[in-house]
Amino acid sequence: MGGVMGHAGMAATVVRHLRAAGSPTAVEPLPRPVLRAVREDERPPVDPAEFRRVLGHFASGVTIVTALDAEGPAGFACQSFASLSLDPPLVAFMVARTSTTWPRIAGAGTFCVNILGADQGPLCRSFAVSGADKFAGVDWTPAPVTGSPRLADAPAWIDCAITAVHTGGDHLIVVGRVESLGAEEEDGDPSPLLFHRGKFGRLSS
Repeated sequence: MGGVMGHAGMAATVVRHLRAAGSPTAVEPLPRPVLRAVREDERPPVDPAEFRRVLGHFASGVTIVTALDAEGPAGFACQSFASLSLDPPLVAFMVARTSTTWPRIAGAGTFCVNILGADQGPLCRSFAVSGADKFAGVDWTPAPVTGSPRLADAPAWIDCAITAVHTGGDHLIVVGRVESLGAEEEDGDPSPLLFHRGKFGRLSS
């Protein structure tokens, strides 16, 4: 539990640092929920495999969330990304508490969401592998504000600073303020990479 709490605490420290430094990217974080153990009588009678099967019917887009710290570039494949607020401009993503990449993103205090195109399934798979050199052979440039890796050929990207981290069961909910963003011209196939029932797919007309 100490390591789990350390991940969330690390991000909270980053937010406090941004606020103390008077950073224009700092946004007052919402109060974090109180952590407590779930009692047995609170556990719903839902089989984890059935949970995954049913929720797999919800198609989602696919992204790669990246950051740059003293060790170099870091990143992981992420389906659970969403826009959150227009004013201020906020986005959110969810990451497993057990993620080995999350502490590096939290330490950086910033991240870039790279939205993948329909032909980037292999790139997504390479970033879904734990412990591998995910950036081997991957072209990227620094995002304009935070310097987080902006992956080549990603149809769209969103450059962010972490503003809050909330608990969500076995995941953390990370909120970021958008500092810069952009999208490529829609030449060729503009279809996004989708994930549905355990498989990649694309929109069809």
